[in-house]
Amino acid sequence: MSKKDNNEMTFLEHLEELRWHIIRSLIVVILIGILAFIYKKFVFDVIILGPSQSDFFTNYWLCRIGTNSFLNTLKLCINSNPVKLQNIQMAGQFTAHIKISLIAGIILAFPYLFFELWNFIKPALYTKERKMAQGSIVAISFLFFLGVAFGYYIICPLSINFLYNYQVSDLAVNDIKLMSYISLIASVCLGSGVLFELPVIVMFLSKIGLLTPAFLKKYRKHAILIILVLSAIITPPDVFSQILVALPLLLLYEISIQISARITKKQEMISEKEKK
Repeated sequence: MSKKDNNEMTFLEHLEELRWHIIRSLIVVILIGILAFIYKKFVFDVIILGPSQSDFFTNYWLCRIGTNSFLNTLKLCINSNPVKLQNIQMAGQFTAHIKISLIAGIILAFPYLFFELWNFIKPALYTKERKMAQGSIVAISFLFFLGVAFGYYIICPLSINFLYNYQVSDLAVNDIKLMSYISLIASVCLGSGVLFELPVIVMFLSKIGLLTPAFLKKYRKHAILIILVLSAIITPPDVFSQILVALPLLLLYEISIQISARITKKQEMISEKEKK
């Protein structure tokens, strides 16, 4: 949606405008992906395989907390045994290299991707709507990277420890494929990044009247139950780890309620003034 010389553009001109936004976005993703591809050793040994190592930040501090406090009865020393991965396809490692490079490009280029999306939508908005959306790129990018960091430093090491050591029988041995491990890291990080956009999504839905604080409060218990169940699934069987994962998600939900309440109240005040 864009305008040209203050005149409405035709449908084909809209498509042409959108095409260039997409092309510029792809170029940035590919350039960052090439850098990630070049620095293969750092990307894989330090970043991708990091959460599975005992000296990883989260694993190290959880172990220290567990051994130096009243929590020593809990088994907080996770990922003490390095994960062994296998590749059974001829081009498996090369494919994994390309895949993780593209994912790195998408994650690191996220602010620019949203910037291009915003530039495409902005001309179709009224001045009031543009002012309301000021700072959205910074807020959305911050929440996305915060979510990625939460997924990488909290959920990933806990999930790896649980899934790698989980056995239905002593006769069944876990022999993890490289692509399976990479898919776990990528899905957790990207999923967490999107999940942390909840306040922004709630703000948008509240502004257009599809969501209210009353609705969020009504289903708060359901949301808490879902968050606790998810936390219990991806963490080791101890309360400390479950709380570690659940608290930020519960906090996001409560923040979303407050955001929705402020927007609803503001819209009601505007509506009353217009009636007068």
